[in-house]
Amino acid sequence: MQVFKFGGASVKDAASVKNVTSIIQNYQDEPLLVVVSAMGKTTDRLQEITNAYVKGEGDAFGLLEKLKQEHNILLHELFEVEVHPIYDEVANAFVEIEWILEEEPQDAYDYLYDQIVSMGELISTKIIAAYGKHIGLNTVWLDARDYIFTDNAYREANVDWEKTEEKIRREIPSILDEQVVITQGFIGSTSENFTTTLGREGSDYSAAIFASCLNAENITIWKDVPGVLNADPKWFEKTELIPELSYTDAIELTYYGATVIHPKTIKPLQNKKITLNVKSFVNPSEPGTEIKTTNQKLPVPSFIFKVNQVFINIQPRDFSFIVEDNLSYIFNQFHQHRVKINMMHNSAISFSVAVDDTGENVLDLLENLEKRYKVTVATGLELITIRYYNQETIDRVLVDKQIIRELKDSYTCQMLVKKRED
Repeated sequence: MQVFKFGGASVKDAASVKNVTSIIQNYQDEPLLVVVSAMGKTTDRLQEITNAYVKGEGDAFGLLEKLKQEHNILLHELFEVEVHPIYDEVANAFVEIEWILEEEPQDAYDYLYDQIVSMGELISTKIIAAYGKHIGLNTVWLDARDYIFTDNAYREANVDWEKTEEKIRREIPSILDEQVVITQGFIGSTSENFTTTLGREGSDYSAAIFASCLNAENITIWKDVPGVLNADPKWFEKTELIPELSYTDAIELTYYGATVIHPKTIKPLQNKKITLNVKSFVNPSEPGTEIKTTNQKLPVPSFIFKVNQVFINIQPRDFSFIVEDNLSYIFNQFHQHRVKINMMHNSAISFSVAVDDTGENVLDLLENLEKRYKVTVATGLELITIRYYNQETIDRVLVDKQIIRELKDSYTCQMLVKKRED
């Protein structure tokens, strides 16, 4: 039994949808569950609609109409006749968003975000399942919210593994014996049947949840790259494919910001010793990368670059020590404001971190911290992480760069840098 996951880039237009279904056709004779993300940049568009609705940042209905038109164009390119039931199914999904927008926003932003943004996955999977049937695939659409159960932590929901596993194991295997299951990534539901999301880019995690609960033989994440590379091609002209990767190295790379796999994906698979393949949907016959139990170390140093970093240095106003009570308060503030720490260092009287410049939540965090601490901030920085570094690799990335803060252990070097001033 296998689980496939296709991201937004793999289903961004009609040609891409046809390519995905052709890949599925090659595996339809064995039990297969397929997790699909929202199409193209739909999640970004739905977030814009949410911001326009809740915060008044634009015309929510105008943005929604544009998104509807884009999906209708896709439908016309996939289906020859407009009488196909998928047109009504997609239209009805958009109507659910319109119903929300017609009322004045009264609920919390995170709750409204999940109710609106989650529609992207529901729409894309309805289209994929319908097109699969249209070309002769024996597909069935399942609502992931009926199987993945979470708490009420909207936008970053925590999975109720016991309840989720019981429902998936009880119902889905018999369906897989007969049909290819098409379902959603990124979404779940609360005990009150409200939609939740599992964190941005959480579809990889959804696929891992299904794979773990079903004791799948393997899971394949289909990407627009040949597999896991030792650096992002947009940063390095020459990158190298890593053919085999241990769970430990994969977890470390995702923790430090490698975007090829969602950080929560690896652990459920490691627990069940399920092999994770990362392959190219552009060239599906190529071997890609295998992530599994292995003693194989990374064959080459791996580089992770994160731009738009904010460096925050925190000191007690009375120069008392940064010990348990202060650290507990500081970490709680980061958690409450949903600010992820990418690098941290503490001394007796200071605590410093690098975080993504995500805008308003960072500003709110700083405002709260300044009530109790002396806070200094530097922006526009870059964080470079090298896994299995040496001095040559460090020198390679520091051309025209000045180090603000550096951390090293036996395997990993992190450097917060800015452009060198002549």
